[in-house]
Amino acid sequence: MRFITAGESHGPQLTAIIEGLPAQMELTAEMINKELKRRQGGHGRGRRMQIEKDRVEISSGVRHGKTIGSPVTLTVVNDDWKHWTSIMGVEPLGEDVNPEDVKRQITRPRPGHADLVGGMKYGHRDLRNVLERSSARETTMRVAIGAVAKQFLRQLDIHTVAHVTEIGGIETDPATYANLSMEELREIVEEDPVYCADKEASAKMTEAIDDIKKRGDTLGGVVEVIIEGCPPGIGSYVQFDRKMDGKLAGAMMSINAFKGVEVGLGFDMAKMPGSEVHDEISWNEELGYYRKSNRLGGLEGGMTTGMPIVVRGVMKPIPTLYKPLESVDIDTKESFVATIERSDPCAVPAASVVAEHVIATEMAKAIMEEFRSDTMEGLQKDIEQYRQYVKEF
Repeated sequence: MRFITAGESHGPQLTAIIEGLPAQMELTAEMINKELKRRQGGHGRGRRMQIEKDRVEISSGVRHGKTIGSPVTLTVVNDDWKHWTSIMGVEPLGEDVNPEDVKRQITRPRPGHADLVGGMKYGHRDLRNVLERSSARETTMRVAIGAVAKQFLRQLDIHTVAHVTEIGGIETDPATYANLSMEELREIVEEDPVYCADKEASAKMTEAIDDIKKRGDTLGGVVEVIIEGCPPGIGSYVQFDRKMDGKLAGAMMSINAFKGVEVGLGFDMAKMPGSEVHDEISWNEELGYYRKSNRLGGLEGGMTTGMPIVVRGVMKPIPTLYKPLESVDIDTKESFVATIERSDPCAVPAASVVAEHVIATEMAKAIMEEFRSDTMEGLQKDIEQYRQYVKEF
C-alpha cells in the first residue's frame, strides 16, 4: 500500500490517491466523513473549522461500496476556495491583476513555520507558496487515508483509539481509564470537548485553553494512540528500516508541529531499572503466549508482540500567535512582527485524531507487506491461520 496527497490550504481541493488496497473491502464515503468531522472538532479550534465542512468524494477504486483493487482516489473540496480564486489561481496573472492580490503576497516569515527555510529551498520570494502546502490543512487527507486504513484494520479485528493525555502541563490520571475497554474509551473520548478520558483533567484543560486564547497565545500537549488486536511478528528485526517502532515513530513525527514520540513507558525508562521496564512472558492454553505487563508498548525487537501497541506524540504549541513574534522581511531585511494567519489556540484534540489515523495507516501498510493482500477474504484467512500458528508455537 502506498499513497500520495496533493493540494494547497486555500486551493480548490485536496486529493489523495491510495494504491494497494485489497479488493472486496467495504468502503463508503460516510466511513471517512465521520473521521473528518472529528478532526475538525475539539475545544480550541479556530474559525477555519466553521468555514470548511470537510466531506470526501470517492472517484475511483470503489464500486457499489467495495474496493475493486485499483487505486482509490479521494477528494475534499475547499469551501473557502471562492474567496481565493484570483489569489491562488493556476493561470498566470494578467495585465489587469488586482492590486489586492499583490498585497496578499507574504515576505515576512513566521517563526516556527516552514516559511523562511521553505522559501530558501524552493526560491520563493512570495512565502505564500510555502505556507499553502506546509499548512496542517494537508492532514485532512492524512485522516481520510487513515479512515480507509482503519476500515481495513477493523475487518481484521484490529482496533484503534486515540486520546489526549496532556495539554499545557495538565496531565491525565491513567488510573481513571486504565480498566476501560477500547470501545468504552472511544465513547468517552468522542463525547469529551478535548478528546480526553479523564473528566477532571478535561475540565482543567478546557479552562486553560480559554485562558490562553484571551492572552493571544497557544498551548501544546501529548496524545496517545492505542492499537489492539494486532498479531505478533509485524515488522522485523533483520534490517533497521523494517522495524515497526521506527515506522510508527516516523509516522507520528510526520504530523505538523509534532516534536517528540515515545512507545510504552518511553522516556520514563531512563529513570528505571530493567526489572521494572521489561515485560515478563507467560503462556496459557486459551491465549498462547502473552506478556504479564505492557511497559514496552506492544513492541519488542522492532516487532509487534500481540499486546496493545501504545504510542504517544508531543505537539508543540502552534507558532501562529495573535500576539506575533518578531521576524525579518525577506525583501527589506527590516524587523517586523510576523504576519497572522488564522490560528487555533490549541489544536491538540484535533491532532489526536490525526495521530490515530497516521498510525493506523502505517500499521495497515505493514500488515499488507506481511500477508497476501490481493483480496480481503484471502487476507482474512491468512491472518486467522497465522494467529492460530503463533498461539500454538
